[in-house]
Amino acid sequence: MACHSTGCTLVRMVTLAEIESAAAGLSPAEKQELMLFLASRLRAEGALLPEPRTFTADEMAGWIAEDEADMRRLRARP
Repeated sequence: MACHSTGCTLVRMVTLAEIESAAAGLSPAEKQELMLFLASRLRAEGALLPEPRTFTADEMAGWIAEDEADMRRLRARP
């Protein structure tokens, strides 16, 4: 739906690119509403959730170390 000072009109979107472009212009609340709508449609259609990702202890330790180093740099800024 496109809204202007003269009123609102429905706009037909055909491609995913058009939908993505329109979604980029939504407010954060509208984006959240859209996400909840899409999730409910996926559940209703029986869509499967993606498999959980697994990470090694080394990967997680590396991310934590990187995060802690970033925090030290941030705190050291004048």
